[in-house]
Amino acid sequence: MTPGLLTRIALVAALTAVGAHLRIPLPYVPLTLQTGVVCLAGLWLGPRAGSMSQIVYLLVGLVGFPVFAKGGGPQYVLEPSFGYLVGFVPGALGVGVVAGHSPSFLRACLAVGVGLLIIYAVGVAGLFLNLRYVLASELDAVSIFHLGLAPLPKDLVVGLGAAWAGRRLGPALPRR
Repeated sequence: MTPGLLTRIALVAALTAVGAHLRIPLPYVPLTLQTGVVCLAGLWLGPRAGSMSQIVYLLVGLVGFPVFAKGGGPQYVLEPSFGYLVGFVPGALGVGVVAGHSPSFLRACLAVGVGLLIIYAVGVAGLFLNLRYVLASELDAVSIFHLGLAPLPKDLVVGLGAAWAGRRLGPALPRR
């Protein structure tokens, strides 16, 4: 791994933190720009380095730096939205695998769709477990599912922007 690649991994981890703080607070799952950065991680860095950037982001937040939407620290694993953060790692991996080295806009859009599917699958599962077993919520599974998918329309729009940016700016950030 080259110093340049390590720098790009750190840069994308930092951009994910910035995306966390550009948010609209909602109950349980705030609206942020993080998913767009996660998709860019996979498009710009590829599957391995893209997912590594999200591991760095998670570790920095769990150590205690306030990089998550509501702060940081090990107690953040008890937040209802933590499952989405865990989903960032396989989400960036999925985007990078589907996109390949030089994706067309259509392939980048498909890659972003796969990444969002992965993020939401992990995130909604985590939300369900948190609301049921940590917060002892009486919401039924269907209500939790709908609540967990509430940010999806915003993420689809942000994902299109990420696909466009990944296609346009990708050559400026070589993967290797």
